Amino acid sequence: MAAKRPVVAVFDIGKTNKKVFLFDEDYRIVWEETRSFDEITDDEGFPCENLELLSNWIRDSFIRFLHSDEFDLRAVNFSAYGASFVHLDKNGNPAAPLYNYLKTYPPDLQEQFFFRYGGEERLCVETSSPAMGFLNAGLQLYWLKHRKQTIFKNIRRSVPLPQYLSYLFTGRLYTEITYLGSHSLLWDFRLNDYHRWVRTERLHTRLAPFQSGEQVIRGVWEGKRVAIGAGLHDSSAAVIPYLFSFPGPFAIISTGTWCISLHPFNRELPDATELKKGCLAYLSYKGDPVKTAMLFAGNDHAVQVKRIADHFAVPTDFYRTTGYDPLLIDQLETMGRTSGADERPFKGGTDPSAFCARDLSSFRSPAAAYHRLLLDIVAQQAASTRQVLENAAVKQVFVDGGFCRNQVYMHLLARAFPEQEIFAASMAQATALGAALAIHD
Repeated sequence: MAAKRPVVAVFDIGKTNKKVFLFDEDYRIVWEETRSFDEITDDEGFPCENLELLSNWIRDSFIRFLHSDEFDLRAVNFSAYGASFVHLDKNGNPAAPLYNYLKTYPPDLQEQFFFRYGGEERLCVETSSPAMGFLNAGLQLYWLKHRKQTIFKNIRRSVPLPQYLSYLFTGRLYTEITYLGSHSLLWDFRLNDYHRWVRTERLHTRLAPFQSGEQVIRGVWEGKRVAIGAGLHDSSAAVIPYLFSFPGPFAIISTGTWCISLHPFNRELPDATELKKGCLAYLSYKGDPVKTAMLFAGNDHAVQVKRIADHFAVPTDFYRTTGYDPLLIDQLETMGRTSGADERPFKGGTDPSAFCARDLSSFRSPAAAYHRLLLDIVAQQAASTRQVLENAAVKQVFVDGGFCRNQVYMHLLARAFPEQEIFAASMAQATALGAALAIHD
């Protein structure tokens, strides 16, 4: 009988797709599975994650790997999307829904919060976090305390989603630092501690102790010794394979629904102007600041592609076979300069590109409209990315995720950054690989 192959399992939990990968000792993917689960609704009727279904799938998969005839499970780690807390009661069971960060935050409560704690600009600068409602995980805790008192009274601990998944196996509760350092409003980057408002509200008593993303807990399950990682914020995990593979300095544009520009070697904290344009700071899994800029470009792309497809009566995936046409780009740029339509201030964050206001009847074909869309999106992307490149020498920019396979996007990005080398570096499942590498030792 052949010897079993040693593997590390990583559960990579996105808002839409839930994935699990098995990596061998050379960090090659030897097995993978993707699942998606129907959402349920929270106590206000808003869609949210089915935490019970997700937890059961992860537990069942773990048991299946333990009993595999082919693989020898040595370690498990987790990565998951941000701004999502699991709230536990005194018995360690979920005491509230896994609230969706797409909910609309009550404007009056947000105004009250910033008024109490020194104003929006000051607090955002101190926490290196733009004001984004429920996307600020700390504001969810404030909302629970002030608007959901009955639920809040039953909460003993609030833990980030990846640490909850680790807790399912270890029974230990931690708060891993990459979650605190991802637009949470919880972390004071200058003091390297919770912001004073967290302690004033006594919310730190509901949060679990700090844990580094490199730490593991070793245990025995059904006679088998397995190391369990603490889990990581997904965007932070995606940087790790590049740090292992390439000398710096370099920058990464991780593309998806959000296009996130990260400069792992730039520890400069954003100022108030940059914060208003979607710039912020993350914490690396080693606890270092990472200058970052967020742009909702993937969502913008999806919305506008559908608009183009509907207008020209073509399939919504028409753009996948649309090659880069430099002559068409020249024509569109000339038209834009003549009309003055390209003169639009950059706002960043969730602000859509100029294309949302363009008249589709002015384009003769879906290819022409699509090239104009990408011109507008890349103009936004270039402005967003330049915020993290300023005051830091960078010769290489790696583009990861869906846009790295988009010929039009990549050509236009290379034109926008003539002094840098632009690479379509689609490292296979960088987020999951990063979670595996974080517990490498």
